[in-house]
Amino acid sequence: MNALIPRLEQELDAHAVWVPTDSSFDPTDFAGLWLVPGSPYANDAAVYAALTAVRENNVPFLGTCGGLQYAVIEYLRNELGTCATHAESDGVDDDNAVVALACSLYGEQRKVTPIAGSRFAGWVERPFVGMHYCSYAPTAQAIRHLKNAGVVVGATTEDGQAEILEFPNHPFYIASLFQPHIGASSGQPIHPLIKSFVAATRR
Repeated sequence: MNALIPRLEQELDAHAVWVPTDSSFDPTDFAGLWLVPGSPYANDAAVYAALTAVRENNVPFLGTCGGLQYAVIEYLRNELGTCATHAESDGVDDDNAVVALACSLYGEQRKVTPIAGSRFAGWVERPFVGMHYCSYAPTAQAIRHLKNAGVVVGATTEDGQAEILEFPNHPFYIASLFQPHIGASSGQPIHPLIKSFVAATRR
């Protein structure tokens, strides 16, 4: 991930800094927050607090893989008042909103199809192959709760898995299960999702 920072600065004119989750920082001091993969994080409580802060203060947010999983739980808990836990960090329980996938997606490529009318489809018009390093994902019930609350599924895979979630009442609060930085870190074009996030930080 750190290998992508120079490209963000050179090609998108964005100043990016890596902030460990176990360090003391105020996410509202930044123009945007990208919660990258790496769960369980060094300090889960700090991650959830940062998610609440950027969501309530309209700070642009991009969450990928683990970032999506934690964004789902934070929203269910603090916006919808639902008891929601993560099977990996909280243990397997009946109230898990994020669970282990029946088939791990670690190192797997899957076809991702944008959903017409979503914000994501405005950035990516055609299906593409997304790289995954995830072993956990939101449950179908969690996705139903989110959709009932206005969260938009912006892209899916062939088996119906939600790949992009667009959260409402926020200028840019987007999460993806696939990892858009894969490829860009090794010289391939920067994914439109990342470009859109950087553009949102400028606004």
